[in-house]
Amino acid sequence: MSTTTSRISKIGTVVVTVTDQDRAIDFYVDKLGFEKRADTPFGGGYRWVEVGPPGHDTTIAVMPPPEGQEAGGKQTGISLQTREIDALHADLQARDVDVDAEVSRMGDPVPPLFWLRDPDGNVLMVVDVSDLPA
Repeated sequence: MSTTTSRISKIGTVVVTVTDQDRAIDFYVDKLGFEKRADTPFGGGYRWVEVGPPGHDTTIAVMPPPEGQEAGGKQTGISLQTREIDALHADLQARDVDVDAEVSRMGDPVPPLFWLRDPDGNVLMVVDVSDLPA
């Protein structure tokens, strides 16, 4: 156990780099069903854009990359949770989201899961949490 005291209270926002913020908003809002939480201009013609699942605190900021870096094509490390993995997988396929061909079922202790990719090729994992308490 760590003996270091932390003044960090939660993980609030994770950043995903994209080439086109409007296309990213369309994807996360219209395809995944997230809400747009922020779309605020700031210096140099940039916009701070955040999206997130309705009713939950953590958000994803969809931002252009820092100067000299490319957007997209990243393994984000983001895990989205659902209690209806098969229905969500089928729904996303019907919405033409780039998802794995099928839900992976590796057996305990690994929950059912699949991967999806946003229009810039950023990869997010979707995990079934139906066995966990609500």
